[in-house]
Amino acid sequence: MPKKSINQFIVKSLILFSFFLIGSCKTQKESKKYKLEVYQTSFSGDNLKLVTTDNNSEDKKATKKVNISIHPEIEFQKYYGFGASFTESSAWNLATIPANLRKDVLNKLFSPTKGVGFSLTRTHINSSDYSNNHYTYVEENDLSLSTFSINEDLKGFTGNENDQVKNIALEEPSYDLIPMIKEALDVEGADFKLIASPWSPPSWMKSNETSPMTNGSLLPKYYPIWAEYLSKYVSAYKEEGIDIWGLTPQNEPLHYHDARWDSNGFTPEQGRDFLKNHLGPQFVKDGHLNTSNLIEGVKIIIYDHNKSVMNNYANTIYNDAEANKYAWGTGFHWYANSELKANNYYADELDKLHKNWPKKAMIHTESSIDLDVKDPIGQYWRESTDYAGKFIPFETYAYDIITDLNHGTQGYIEWCMILSNEGKPNPYDNFNSAPVLINPNTDEVIYTPLYYLLGHFSKFIRPNAVRIDAKSSKIDGIIYTTAKNKDGSLVLVVYNNNKDSFEISLDIENNNYSLIIEAKAIQTIVLK
Repeated sequence: MPKKSINQFIVKSLILFSFFLIGSCKTQKESKKYKLEVYQTSFSGDNLKLVTTDNNSEDKKATKKVNISIHPEIEFQKYYGFGASFTESSAWNLATIPANLRKDVLNKLFSPTKGVGFSLTRTHINSSDYSNNHYTYVEENDLSLSTFSINEDLKGFTGNENDQVKNIALEEPSYDLIPMIKEALDVEGADFKLIASPWSPPSWMKSNETSPMTNGSLLPKYYPIWAEYLSKYVSAYKEEGIDIWGLTPQNEPLHYHDARWDSNGFTPEQGRDFLKNHLGPQFVKDGHLNTSNLIEGVKIIIYDHNKSVMNNYANTIYNDAEANKYAWGTGFHWYANSELKANNYYADELDKLHKNWPKKAMIHTESSIDLDVKDPIGQYWRESTDYAGKFIPFETYAYDIITDLNHGTQGYIEWCMILSNEGKPNPYDNFNSAPVLINPNTDEVIYTPLYYLLGHFSKFIRPNAVRIDAKSSKIDGIIYTTAKNKDGSLVLVVYNNNKDSFEISLDIENNNYSLIIEAKAIQTIVLK
C-alpha cells in the first residue's frame, strides 16, 4: 500500500475510533445512575422522615404497584417557592417565648438545611384578620400622607391590645412584624420572597362600611392617594432592609358584603381601573416597576381571591391593554376548601387561566383551616368541616398543592405561619391552625402535619426549579408531581391516599428504581 494511502487509512481509523468513543460516552451519560433519598410523612407517624438512601426498598413489600416514568428533558413552568405568611399574630406569639426558642422556630421554618426552607411568603399592609386590632399607617384625613409611618409594624406590644393577649407575659415586648421578618432574613441560608397585600384602606377613604375597616369599598376619589400610600409602603419597607417582591392590590376583593374583619371591595372593573390609572403609573413613577420588564421590579399580582371564579376577574384586567402592561400575574386562594375535591381542585379553572394568559404568572397566595384545639395534630388526618361542608385536611392540602403545580402554578403560600395553640390572637374568634403552634403560657412549640407537608415541597423544590414531565397510568388515590432544581437534582413528590401501601416503580434514563410508599403518606424522592 502506498505511503499516502496508509496515512489516509490511519486518519480514517482514528476518526472512526473517536466517533466510537463519543458514542460510548454519550450512552453512558444517558444511562447515568442516581442516588435516591426518600422522605416520608404519614398517618402512621413519620414526619418528613428519611426512610431510605438506597436505590430500592426490598425490605418492604406491597401488593399494589404504580409505574412512573420521569422525563427531565421536558420542562414546564419555573417555581418561585413555597411557604406561609408573616402576620402580626405570628409576631406576637414569637414575642411570648424566649429568644433562643424563637430563633429555633425561625430556623426550622427558613433554614433549607436545619428546617424546611420556606422560600415564598406573604404579609399584610395595614391590619388584617390576624392583627391584634385595626390599624393603618396614617392619621385620619391626611390627604397629603405626610404622617405616613410603618411604626405600627415596629413598635412592639403592650399586652393590652385585646382581651386575648391580656395577662400573657411577653419575653420581648419590642418584637413585632418587621423584627420578625428581619430575623427570618438573618437565618443562615434563608432565601425567601415576600408578597404584601392590603386587607383594607383607612376607613375615611371608604364608603358603606359596617364597622371600622370592614366591608364597603374604596371611594374612587381616593384612588390616587391609595396608590401613593401603597407605593410609600414599598419604599418604607425597603428602608428597613426588606424588599417587597410582589404586591396584590387587594386581598379577597369580592368579600366585602358580610365580612367580619378588615375587608374592601374591588369589582373586576374597579380593580382594572385602579391598576391602569393609578397603581401602575404610581409604581412606575416611584421606580418600583418597569413595564418593559415586569420581572425587575415589584410584581403586581391581581385578584388574590378564590380560584373557583378567578377567570372572569383576570380576563377583565388582562383584556385591557393598559391594565395588562402593569400586571405580572394572578394570585388565588382555595376557599371553600370543602368544595375542592368535588370540583377536581379547580384544575379546569387553572388550565383556562394558563391557556388564556400563558405569559402571566400563577401564585396560590392563601389557604387555611380552622383549628381543633383538642386535637391539633390528629385533625389533619380525619374529617373536618368548614362553612361549606366536610373535608380531610391533609388529603385536601396534598391534592390541592400537587394539582395546582401540575396545572401551571408557580408558588404556594399558606396563611399564618405561626399561631397560638388556640389559634390566637384573632379578635374575630376565627381561629385557624398553622404550620407552627405556640402555647404562650408554657412555651411549648407544636409542629403540625402542615409544617411537614409544606416542607415536602419547600425543602426540596428550591427557587428557580422547573416542573418536568412524568407519566404513569391513572391510579385512584395516587397523585404526584416532578421538578428539576438548578443543581440538576430531580424531585418527585408522591401522595398515596389509599389504605394500602404501593410499590413505586420509577423509570428514568434507562434505569429503574423500586421503592415503597405507605398508606396515607406523602413522599419526596430526591434523585441526585
